[in-house]
Amino acid sequence: IVEATRPDLVLMDVEMPDGDGISATERILQRSPQVRVLILTMFDLDEYVITALRAGASGFLLKTTDPQTLIDSVRENAAGRTTLGPTVVARLIDSFVSRPAKPVVQVPGLADLTGREVDVLRSMARGQSNAEIAGELYLAETTVKTHVSSLLLKLDARDRVALVVLALGLDPTWSLVLSQVLLSIGIPFAADRK
Repeated sequence: IVEATRPDLVLMDVEMPDGDGISATERILQRSPQVRVLILTMFDLDEYVITALRAGASGFLLKTTDPQTLIDSVRENAAGRTTLGPTVVARLIDSFVSRPAKPVVQVPGLADLTGREVDVLRSMARGQSNAEIAGELYLAETTVKTHVSSLLLKLDARDRVALVVLALGLDPTWSLVLSQVLLSIGIPFAADRK
């Protein structure tokens, strides 16, 4: 269907009568990498979220999402931004934090980054928008976009989420920064729970 209709965005369920949405997502993105896949499901399971994002999904929402948020998320996703529901974000962070730390991994392309690209990557990992990064680093927003494009190319990343996941895995101080960002928007962070 995707090859015939060439949509910008596919709204995908995880479980379907004739197969699973995660495998379908992988197949769609292998044949049509420009398509964005937004997972909409009733299954609030870490394994589905993680495997869907690894398969290349550009968003993950629960069917309990209110209608306006769903509409806004579809628009955001179609515009190229990743959309994750708040409970999904909290669960991903809990899952990531509860895992034992892994040894530092050599990332191809990392040594090729300029100092400014590293600054932009760190700012992205703190959840900042291009406009916020531009203000913080005293750059034009178009310059930030150029650095983001360069990061995507050099680190062979599909989108901003992949870059942020990479940055969070490289920076041992990320959990402190991330906890402050999440608490500021009202999402409790696992490390802060008793």
